[in-house]
Amino acid sequence: MNIDGAVAIITGGASGLGKATAQALQARGARVLLVDLPSSAGANAADGIGDGAFFAAADVTRPDEAAAAVDFACSLGPLRIVVNCAGVATPGKVLGRNGVLSLAEFDRVVRVNLIGTFNMVRLAA
Repeated sequence: MNIDGAVAIITGGASGLGKATAQALQARGARVLLVDLPSSAGANAADGIGDGAFFAAADVTRPDEAAAAVDFACSLGPLRIVVNCAGVATPGKVLGRNGVLSLAEFDRVVRVNLIGTFNMVRLAA
């Protein structure tokens, strides 16, 4: 696939798999937008990747922030790629030694990993 000149959004792009994906896509000619929480090291990660790497502070569970990130990506050129690496994991059992798993913790995992992923793909499409 020729991705030279395409724009790619990478959620969770400030570190780990997201950052590595952004580096690989940028090395192949894509302009990459790292999307991560405002508290992340996303700006530093984009600077470290170099030319063609940008950062947008956004929480994928907030529709307005996700839409602003997609709008920014579209301003960079043709948006052709979305890679969702944003994710959280709250290990736990439904019933563990300390009682039942918190519904708030489970809700957060579903909002980030499922709804956030779907929302980014929906908006980018």
